[in-house]
Amino acid sequence: MEKSQTKDPLHGITLQAILEKLVHYYGFDTLGELIKIKCFNENPSIKSSLTFLRKTEWARKKVEELYIKTLPKLDN
Repeated sequence: MEKSQTKDPLHGITLQAILEKLVHYYGFDTLGELIKIKCFNENPSIKSSLTFLRKTEWARKKVEELYIKTLPKLDN
């Protein structure tokens, strides 16, 4: 019997990889406009953003939702 692969687009990808792809695609300026959180708008960095997102579930969910919406554009 074959194992069915998961349909979850977040399966197997780290929060850091998600954030790096979004920052590469949008930049922190646009990311800060799309998701209004301080770590994207004031002295943004991957490290400080990861620290905040790991502690703040609602913000992490917003980042994950944006990543899922952006996935088709990232593949091109």
